[in-house]
Order: sequence, then C-alpha cells, then structure tokens
Amino acid sequence: MNPVISNLRPDTFRIDDGGVRFFLLCGTERALLADSGMTVKNAREIAEGLTSLPVSLLNTHADQDHTGSNDEFDEVMMHPDEEPLYRKNGYENRVVPVRGGDMIDLGERLLEVVDLPGHTPGSIGLLDRKMRVLISGDPIQQNGNVFMFGSHRDLRLYIESLKNLLPRLGEIDEIWPSHADLPVSPAVVPRLIEGAEKILRGELTGDHVEMHGRSIHRVDLGVTGMLVE
Repeated sequence: MNPVISNLRPDTFRIDDGGVRFFLLCGTERALLADSGMTVKNAREIAEGLTSLPVSLLNTHADQDHTGSNDEFDEVMMHPDEEPLYRKNGYENRVVPVRGGDMIDLGERLLEVVDLPGHTPGSIGLLDRKMRVLISGDPIQQNGNVFMFGSHRDLRLYIESLKNLLPRLGEIDEIWPSHADLPVSPAVVPRLIEGAEKILRGELTGDHVEMHGRSIHRVDLGVTGMLVE
C-alpha cells in the first residue's frame, strides 16, 4: 500500500506504511527520520518530499519492521546494543551510537535519547521536551501487542526500563508508539509495569497462540496485549 502521511504538529509528520508507523521531525537546520518503515523501501525519498532539509535516520531498535528503508542511508543512529541484531539482519551501513541522555540538535529543536531496553537490548525513544512528546518505538503500546518472546527479549529489563521512565512522565503529555493507538497517555506506563510484573510472578499466563511458527501466549494486560513464551 502507499504510505499515509499526516501532519501531527508543525514540522512533525507521521508516516504509516500498513505495517508500522514512523516519524519525520524537522528543525531549522536538519530533519530526522525516527525509523524507516516496514513495507516501504523509499522512506528517505518520502521524507525529502516533505522537507528541503538534510535528512538523517535514527532507529528506535533494529527489528526489521523498523528498518525497511535503511539501505537508503550511509549511516544510521541507534543504540550500540542493537548493532549485533542489526548486522544479523544483513545491514552494512555505518552505525552511529547513541545512548540515553544524548541530545540530537535539529536546529531550534532538541531531541533527547531515552533508553527503553527490554523489548530489544538497545531499544530507545526520543523525547521532544518542548513538544512534551515521547516517541517510544515498540515498548509502550495501547490496544496492541508488545512482543516479548524470542532470544533478544528481556522482561525483567523491560520492567526496569519502564520504572526508570516513571520520574520523567511529568515531562510528557503524549506518547507516540510505532504500533496500535496514537497518541497514548503516560498513564499507560504504570499499567504496563504492573501487568509485566504479574507475568513474572506467574499471576497472568494468557492464551495460547501460534505466531511465526512458534507456540506462544498472548497475555491481556488490560491496556494492551503482551506476547510471551
């Protein structure tokens, strides 16, 4: 399908390709793509049709539904803990490491990298403090399914990273995930922690489902689903 593009805020675009959503954030000097789609292979071309600024790429994580157009770029920003998975998926472009607390200056628009590991080892988000929005990638969702099955998922680390986010929720009015509902209230985060902790304690087991040739369980956390072994 052709991607659906909408203007969420001034100089801020949402791009939906039918499999995932990603975002174009523009400052006065440059623009940043937060992920590059799943089914589209020309995210850079799309972005350059929306802005005359030079466009850089950051991946919230290296799952392949977020890196569909990465080959258009010579380099990509991501957390270094994502690079092993990224290389395993066959990409050869240069990785520019970013970590929680790093600031990305687009020109009169600062984005803070926020560590959100657990869904993958190096999952990150982007906090636009002025806009009071967190672009969260996959860990925070509402009415979707957070994937927590597979060798590179870590439920304990997921809980820890969301707990680390709790003191920052007062800086955030909206969370923009890559899947399911948008926007999401910051009030979702404590509910995700509560549900994930119940899974760890064995209090929630969910229903058996088959996905990607694997036998897993979908657990209803109330606010969203979580897919676990």
